[in-house]
Amino acid sequence: MRLVVVGAAGRMGQMLIRAVRETSSCALVGAVERDGSPALGQDAGVIGGGSPVGVTVTADPLEVFAKADGVLDFTAPDATVAFAALAAQARIVHVIGTTGLSDEHFAKLEAAARHARIVQSGNMSLGVNLLAGLVRQAAATLGDDFDIEIVEMHHRMKVDAPSGTALLLGEAAAEGRRLSLRDHSIRTRDGHTGPRPTGHIGFASLRGGSVVGDHTVIFAGGGERLELTHRAEDRSLFARGAIKAAQWAFPQKPGYYTMADVLGLADRASS
Repeated sequence: MRLVVVGAAGRMGQMLIRAVRETSSCALVGAVERDGSPALGQDAGVIGGGSPVGVTVTADPLEVFAKADGVLDFTAPDATVAFAALAAQARIVHVIGTTGLSDEHFAKLEAAARHARIVQSGNMSLGVNLLAGLVRQAAATLGDDFDIEIVEMHHRMKVDAPSGTALLLGEAAAEGRRLSLRDHSIRTRDGHTGPRPTGHIGFASLRGGSVVGDHTVIFAGGGERLELTHRAEDRSLFARGAIKAAQWAFPQKPGYYTMADVLGLADRASS
């Protein structure tokens, strides 16, 4: 499968380049960076920390999308929406691990999915997506007698909060309770907040050091507490998940998919 990495010089971009090179069934055919990036004109293999591969980092995504089967995208929300429009023009796979997406961004991605095969997830990890299924089941089983709090910690350079993974887990909990996360979430607490509203889902975001990603969903009841935790120890697991998603999406019809679809968890969640 011929793949393009956008945001090639970023932390995840470099990891994606290495992961594509290590996957025998894939080939790196393009690498994209923003205008003005010092990586422009360099060999993508070198940018990824390895030997040259004959692929030059460019600021022109349309040129490389035209010769690709899919694009791997862990960039920024506005950039992702722009890449989605180009992926739709090229009729290729667009795997999105970008976080911090708004409702407006999601609406534009869904429009692009009429022509592209989009796989979007707040987390590309198998373990996290299995965790989401457990959270959904626990939320449905335990009911409102148990308060739900989601605690996440990431490295000091992360710019959005709560993390995309925390929101993915929050959505899973909300689905289990058959309620809207938008209308039943608490994102911040400060000062005299009063009693905790029944049925709401709370979020706490911690930042520091080089933490790749820790997420804990707490179900706190009277006299007992259940905690479900996932700890990401190596960023390469997200890159491997993204490639798995691209390969899964390649033979699919245009549409909007998630990692639950890729892993066969969507059918189980609805059954």
